[in-house]
Amino acid sequence: MSLFEAAPLAPADDPKRPLAERMRPEKLEDFVGQQHILGPGKPLRAQIERDELTSIILWGPPGVGKTTLARLIARQTKADFVPFSAVLSGIKEIKAVMADAERSRRIGRRTVLFIDEIHRFNKAQQDAFLPYVERGDIILIGATTENPSFEVVSALLSRAKVYALRALTVDEIVTLLERALERLQLASSRELLEQIAIYANGDARAAYNILELASAVAREGLLERDAIESVIERKTLLYDKAGEEHYNLISALHKSIRSSDVDAALYWLARMLEGGEDRLYIARRLVRMAIEDIGMADPRALEQAIAAQQAAHFLGVPEGDQALAQAAIYLAVAPKSDAAYRALNAAIESAQNNTAEPVPMQLRNAPTRAMKQWGYGEGYQHAHQFADALNTMECLPDNLRGAEFYHPTARGLEQRIAERLKEIRARRNKPSQ
Repeated sequence: MSLFEAAPLAPADDPKRPLAERMRPEKLEDFVGQQHILGPGKPLRAQIERDELTSIILWGPPGVGKTTLARLIARQTKADFVPFSAVLSGIKEIKAVMADAERSRRIGRRTVLFIDEIHRFNKAQQDAFLPYVERGDIILIGATTENPSFEVVSALLSRAKVYALRALTVDEIVTLLERALERLQLASSRELLEQIAIYANGDARAAYNILELASAVAREGLLERDAIESVIERKTLLYDKAGEEHYNLISALHKSIRSSDVDAALYWLARMLEGGEDRLYIARRLVRMAIEDIGMADPRALEQAIAAQQAAHFLGVPEGDQALAQAAIYLAVAPKSDAAYRALNAAIESAQNNTAEPVPMQLRNAPTRAMKQWGYGEGYQHAHQFADALNTMECLPDNLRGAEFYHPTARGLEQRIAERLKEIRARRNKPSQ
């Protein structure tokens, strides 16, 4: 046996092993989630079933099954499975493992080399795999939580198919927890399992850890709310991220911000945070509120919302929650206007209900002599050659000449915008000299 050959696994029912490890499925059919690549007829499933697997990169958040899937692929394709840590290994270890894999290939055995956290390897370490991947000595399966386009060298990336894995849904995690309850010989309500799943936020390993810790304080084979709360250390609010309460709470947050009720906005935000809502979902909705309900009355509202999204993504939970709260406060107290929102809808309606006229000649580019001869660009007025950079050139097609879609309010910055727009429209409507 090689120094780097995977050691035999402990029995799946060994109670000393973590529950997450004991619950790894042994058959591909028992794998939960990732149906977009593993469902019937999907690309990765087809590769595995036809035994035509090539090197792949599994990209996805923690706890979605990257390691489990790699093990199942090796089992399904009857290949040796060699796990390899990018945190603990260097060039010397890489070469030793590659030599073993090459010897195995010569006697007709394939090697699946699984590299966890491949993004932690530097360029030289990643390049060391290239000749072995090209010769077919190994089937490389890399796992990463980071975007491979930025973290995996292009030469290796071009030789591996990237599959993006998704965070598990609440229903998928509940399915895994129900299986785990059978192994632990416990009973629990689906509602409590859903609360664990919501708190785990798409991470099966986190859900298993919560369940395992809670099972230690369960009474008489029944897992109850107090056992789960003792692990999570907070009240498990009734909250279904995919159901009516999800939409009720986001509606309450949106309408409180629209109504400039900062205290109500903070309360409904807190309810969503405590319920385990996806922070980036909240951030997306705050961005929408900045655009739809504040708009040009305070253009910095959009900057604040985007900054909050970036901060929440960068800091994670719970530190990033304060950024979401800061954005909610800013949006609630900002002046409100939906004029820009209504302006776009009016323009879309006009585009849908009117003949699609050609772009006027004065607005067309003329990169060739022939196009200039055909009249492209004729009559164009370069704004910077006019006083205050205002010309009188018509930019709408003839059938929409004089149309006005944007009507700013007198609130916030839009009051100044309205004054400027009135001046611009008056100047532009003057007849050409």
